[in-house]
Amino acid sequence: MTKTNAMRLLTQAKIDFRVETYEYDDEHLSGAHVATQVSLPAEQIFKTLVVRGDKKGIMVFCIPVMDELDLKKAAKAAGDKKIEMTHVKELLGLTGYIRGGCSPVGMKKKYPTWFDETAQLYDEIAVSAGARGAQIIVHPEKLKDFVEAEYADVTQ
Repeated sequence: MTKTNAMRLLTQAKIDFRVETYEYDDEHLSGAHVATQVSLPAEQIFKTLVVRGDKKGIMVFCIPVMDELDLKKAAKAAGDKKIEMTHVKELLGLTGYIRGGCSPVGMKKKYPTWFDETAQLYDEIAVSAGARGAQIIVHPEKLKDFVEAEYADVTQ
């Protein structure tokens, strides 16, 4: 696999990680599918969601793939009144990534980012490597510090 921007940035920062690749197609982009393809349990595989707040604008939330983002909890964590999911058509323009390959590492701009608090329970979590079919497996604290994220209870 070709090195993605996310992989290059973590390598430059001297953050240890490994990459797992998996089979996918346009019908199988869900986190549930990824969970069947990667060696970690589903609760350690995190999806990256991009939202828009009524005050703070674009924000990023990383949550376990089998969970749902609780918009009220996420808004509270962000100090915003209301947030909503961005439309999938906006994703590439906002982040530089496409659906099924959105990574919290290496977005076009630096957005405020939160990881669900469960990430800190594990020695390693997986996030998209920035391309469909690849996951970066990394220590959550190192990833959180690198993307300057915070932990919060943001799932239903």
